[in-house]
Amino acid sequence: MASNTETSTPGLPTLEDMQHWTWVVGRAQQMIMEHMAAVADQSPADLSKFTDPAALQRQLSGWMGNMPKAMFDAQVDMWTEGLQLWQGFLGAVTPPGLIEEAEGGPPTTPATVPELRSDRRFAARQWHDNPVYALIQQSYLMVSDHMLGLTDKVDGLEPRQKEQLRFMTQGLLDASSPGNFPLTNPLVMEKIVESNGENLIKGLDHLLNDLRKGQLTHTDPDAFELGRNIAVTPGKVVYETDLFQLIQYDPATDKVLEVPLVIFPPWINRFYILDLNPQKSFVKWATEQGITVFMVSWKSADESMAEIIWDDYVKAQIEAIDTVRDALGVRHVHTIGYCVAGTTLAATLALLAKRGEADKVKSVTFFTAQVDFEKAGDLTLFIDDEQLKMVEQLGGKGYLDGRYMAATFNLLRGRDLIWNYVINNYLLGEDYPPFDLLHWNGDTTNLPAKWHRSYLKDLYRDNRLVQPGSMVVDGTPIDLRLVKTPAYIQAGKEDHIAPLESVWRLTHHLSGPMRFVLAGSGHIAGVVNPPAAKKYQYWTNDAAVESLEDFIAGASETKGSWWPDWVSWLQAQSDATVVAKGARIPGKGTLKSLEDAPGRYVKQR
Repeated sequence: MASNTETSTPGLPTLEDMQHWTWVVGRAQQMIMEHMAAVADQSPADLSKFTDPAALQRQLSGWMGNMPKAMFDAQVDMWTEGLQLWQGFLGAVTPPGLIEEAEGGPPTTPATVPELRSDRRFAARQWHDNPVYALIQQSYLMVSDHMLGLTDKVDGLEPRQKEQLRFMTQGLLDASSPGNFPLTNPLVMEKIVESNGENLIKGLDHLLNDLRKGQLTHTDPDAFELGRNIAVTPGKVVYETDLFQLIQYDPATDKVLEVPLVIFPPWINRFYILDLNPQKSFVKWATEQGITVFMVSWKSADESMAEIIWDDYVKAQIEAIDTVRDALGVRHVHTIGYCVAGTTLAATLALLAKRGEADKVKSVTFFTAQVDFEKAGDLTLFIDDEQLKMVEQLGGKGYLDGRYMAATFNLLRGRDLIWNYVINNYLLGEDYPPFDLLHWNGDTTNLPAKWHRSYLKDLYRDNRLVQPGSMVVDGTPIDLRLVKTPAYIQAGKEDHIAPLESVWRLTHHLSGPMRFVLAGSGHIAGVVNPPAAKKYQYWTNDAAVESLEDFIAGASETKGSWWPDWVSWLQAQSDATVVAKGARIPGKGTLKSLEDAPGRYVKQR
């Protein structure tokens, strides 16, 4: 009889179930206690360094004071649409017979239901099959649309203040998505049942590990190793300073272009974004096109670099250029500057032009680089006096921890780079996938604090680089109008770090022949797009146009990678070739091999 009684009440948990869930709760508590013990001797994270809640509250209070009527109108609209949404879903979950019985007759035509909103965060069928979860996600999307619309109706704010308000509102809405909480995410609830709560234990382990290292994990941290399955193009470190190592790569052809190529990657990240693996490597592909490739690998900042300023990076670029010219016995070099290194390269070229040494550089290629920061996108929203003061506090040891910059860039795409991983890795407890691009993205570098402060202040806040003579580098006033070096300017259509409109403005400040190429995708994938992948597209316009709008209107689209277009342009600058021997072989000329690529600077943390 006892057995029959137990089997007739499936809704009650068994003793085994209760023991299991007791273990889950106990294990979670133990993990938290172990984490607290491990960090007890460490200085607690001072979150106020990353955001000042009081300042945020003051800003929001001031903004809200300008929107009483807009707030009232928005509340009326939202209430009306919310009522319609509720009535529509109420009809979906109420049996027709019950409606008929309650009303004493046939059901009436339901109230007009607002058009359902779509969002890829809620694409899974579980968000739609269950009317309760469908109502939750549709209500959230409705409120989000109304909140964002409200920010556009605020009176009495400067355009930049409106952008800040919209950015912060979007961030708060992304954080409050029902998908970010277990009870309102049907996928998480389903996983809890399927795994008996194991996903919560695994997710908690992921969370505590990230708290210990102070950084969100995006990919399997043990999947990649520099020199083994990432950054593997063969070459040698042939020159070294306290600021950079210079890598020369092995030639892949019998003959190479006489003019070599020097690549300056951003020191905000590691150089191997251009040498991820043999299939994606721009470096490997360039050597296969018959180009002698040199790469600068910047040192991650430490306390010894406390006095490093922008002048030092400009002089480092000139030193790398001169080192390659002397080693190979050539008059000039081709150059590439990526992101912040491209901004710096523009200043370097202006300095060389002012000194009468412009001939040292045969051509310049800009990968998603800006010189005019008036339209520099959401990053400018982080630049004000309070933020600069915070940056100064963060750089107390003479350098800025790279994790701060990583967090800032993640905030620009919080939905994709923060909350997506909160759901997958913390709530669902999924394993981290091996993804080389995300491994690179999480491989942070420290920045010299003095350089970083002046860069934000002089360029992002005050936009001084495009003001002739405003900035002085190594004792020389900088004027970008002096730069007549042939330039290839690449921008990303969906770039959120160096927006298309901002990159386009390079064409207004340089004086030499220019080719502007608009690549599909964004700041990384728009650059790292090998031809073999057959992905994306690019646009060109050979007509003389003054505005970005005119460029787009008359542009021709080409499917696939823009790399072949670039190498054709580069060869057109100088197509002379030499035999790949002697100094064209790393370590065989005056520059001796110091160590194998990728070198040790890129491995320093």
